[in-house]
Amino acid sequence: MLVRSLALLAALLALAACASTRAPSVDPAFETPYVLDSGDKLRVVVFGQEGLSNSYAVDGAGKIAMPLIGAVEARGRTTEELSRVITARLRSGYVREPHVAVEVEIHRPFFILGEVTAAGQYAFVNGMTVETAVAIAGGFTPRALKTHATVGRLVDGQMVHATVPITYPLRPGDTITIEERWF
Repeated sequence: MLVRSLALLAALLALAACASTRAPSVDPAFETPYVLDSGDKLRVVVFGQEGLSNSYAVDGAGKIAMPLIGAVEARGRTTEELSRVITARLRSGYVREPHVAVEVEIHRPFFILGEVTAAGQYAFVNGMTVETAVAIAGGFTPRALKTHATVGRLVDGQMVHATVPITYPLRPGDTITIEERWF
């Protein structure tokens, strides 16, 4: 009887360990389109207008300063939305038929905390996952939970956190937290 009880207890512990390391699925609301914010550097091209085509940094107030039209709100907008706003402002008295393209030249950094060798702020690289962010931060510590992480991201102006698998794609400005495992 004691052997059967010990076998049952061992099986339950094994199942509990498996259940605790499984990363939950990510809420689709977390998957909003990438929006611009402070720290992004943009390349704005106004076709046929070399004086307006240039690189612009999104400042601390979330704006870019362009010749003729002045400050333009970039924070919270996609590159397509910003392109439409610039086009409309240029059309209202400055350029007859402006054609504007906006692309991100340099993304804002990401942040990584918790059980990594060198937590901190790092430059974002396109195609980055949680796993590559950990590698950039010097790898996991011996006590790190290696199956999933918590990612904080601004969604509609609010910081939202989600538990994601280690292969989850990151965005500029994300804050990754690598948790400590219990055993």
